[in-house]
Amino acid sequence: LLAHLAGAFPWRRLQLGPSLVAGAFGVTALLWPTPEVILDAARHFGQAKSIGLHGAASLLQAWGAEIPAWTDLPLVPVLYGSLFVLLGEERFYLQAFNSSLFAGTVLLTWQIGRTLWQEETGLTAAALLLGMPFLLVQVPLTLADVPTMFFVTLATFATLTALRRGGWLRVALAAVAIALAVFSKYSAWLMLTVLPVLALGEARGRALEVGRRAAAIAGGALLLVVPVLLSLSELIGAQLALLREFQAPALERWSESIVSTFLFQSHPFIAFAAIASLWLAWRARDGRFAVVAWLPLLMLVLGVRRARYLVPVMPMLALMAAYGLQAIRLAPLRGHVVRCVVASSLAVVFCGFLPFLQHNSAANLQTAGAYLDSLDNEAIEVVALPQRGARVNPEIAVPLLDLHTAKRLVADAVRLPSPPGVARLPLRFTWEYQHPPFYGEAGGATSALPVVVVAGERMTALPSSLAQHLAQHRLAREFAVSENVFGYQTLVSVFLPAETNGD
Repeated sequence: LLAHLAGAFPWRRLQLGPSLVAGAFGVTALLWPTPEVILDAARHFGQAKSIGLHGAASLLQAWGAEIPAWTDLPLVPVLYGSLFVLLGEERFYLQAFNSSLFAGTVLLTWQIGRTLWQEETGLTAAALLLGMPFLLVQVPLTLADVPTMFFVTLATFATLTALRRGGWLRVALAAVAIALAVFSKYSAWLMLTVLPVLALGEARGRALEVGRRAAAIAGGALLLVVPVLLSLSELIGAQLALLREFQAPALERWSESIVSTFLFQSHPFIAFAAIASLWLAWRARDGRFAVVAWLPLLMLVLGVRRARYLVPVMPMLALMAAYGLQAIRLAPLRGHVVRCVVASSLAVVFCGFLPFLQHNSAANLQTAGAYLDSLDNEAIEVVALPQRGARVNPEIAVPLLDLHTAKRLVADAVRLPSPPGVARLPLRFTWEYQHPPFYGEAGGATSALPVVVVAGERMTALPSSLAQHLAQHRLAREFAVSENVFGYQTLVSVFLPAETNGD
């Protein structure tokens, strides 16, 4: 019904491409109330805040030392940290930035399809990115996946343009785009294997010209990338070893079914159209199709089944689907199918995903942060209690709460003992986390501070040491929303000094 009503709108009077780009930003802006439901956000926020404090100039010395790096590369934390320095430490700015990158990805997808084939293919692919519910709800989160998707897509389009049209400026911009993708995430290194495929496709009939341009692009990218990699060689070696020994084998344990990823997390019509595109391209002997098919097929061959790891591939999947929809010869019917995909996807997002996420226990940290901002105190003490059955370091809740409040948080720096088998835990990074110095002492008596207690269940009785610490406090607020699905929960209780009047 929504698709039919949308079909009655005079779209031809609008500039459809810019409208899709603006719509992509607007749709994801409506999702900004989503809480941070993925614990990796704590790591990225902590890195960004540390970079803001250390300054970008000292990044190479601090990265992996004062600034814990885990298996992350520095570009995305630097961008987030720069926003904190320039605009202030608020999650809103990160979300607006990520929505802009998603809108930019929609623009680039349109342009790639337009350059490889025709305007309609590009516009269809751009619209189909709005037909992926899982992708849309990733945009507001403080993660590296959406920025990586943007930079990989940017590198692809910039390289395509430079190979086709030449010119030193286009070549230089392509080299810069590749360097940005390299420093966004290690998985982007695998995604950039699409560039040789692109060069081979463009070399048909003009191999010498394209070869020179490709060599210039590769040389420029190496000049930008290699010095930084050499300066961080010891850290990068350790990170690659961790990826090989821990995360690569763990992919088998962290997988999601193909049915879930491509028939629910993304609209099933997209998957069906992408499959149809293989036949259409083979029948037409269309060598250009290899550019968009390479990454989705590579992910299938490698058995990558975790939806988050597939986010940078989604623009190429959308381009495959747009190509496949050309099997529908009637243009009005093709348009109706695309509108059905987008309308039903948005319905799933706003009627299914968003309500579920807002009732996730992570929302307690979000609402508690807003409440803390209403208090007069400058600093807040945070106590995170161990949880039964949840193999997550409870201290990771502190940076997640910090992401939602402007108050200065104070937390105990004592590290909890790691559980048995921590080396194989999916959330191992939480046990390697330790509070950075900015969560240190408040500079005065903590007994006068409000205290936030984060627990995994409603507390009928406080641990004796905590009860003694809170003897002069009273319970002011509880935030106990729960989806009752996940083992790790964040239920929040706020205790105020007995003499305060806060409610």
